[in-house]
Amino acid sequence: MSKEKTQRALKDNEAKAVARMLRVSPQKLNLLAQLIRGKKVDRALADLQFSRKRIAFDVKKTLESAIANAENNHSLDVDDLVVAEAHVGKALVMKRFSARARGRSGRIEKPFSHLTIVLREVAAAAEA
Repeated sequence: MSKEKTQRALKDNEAKAVARMLRVSPQKLNLLAQLIRGKKVDRALADLQFSRKRIAFDVKKTLESAIANAENNHSLDVDDLVVAEAHVGKALVMKRFSARARGRSGRIEKPFSHLTIVLREVAAAAEA
């Protein structure tokens, strides 16, 4: 009498990982998401390894998590994985105030972001 299992949102040849509440603006995070979108995972990992952006470490960690999900949970071949989607969403924005001249205050916004990475297994013949 248990509840039915929910259908999987992704296809059988896909796996995903989500990083929530990353302390970076969505605009800056999207630069790295564009960098890895559509690439094979080994190439994307190498690009993130040598990126000079601070948030590249967290993006790399999320990509590695998606690879582990694909391998362990969905039995996909790691060598055939491609970054199908890498999209960024807005999260909350912390508002802070800083003292300015003549008794005024300036508003400082500290945005957070969400990152979703979806990997897809492609046939090796199609890649060549």
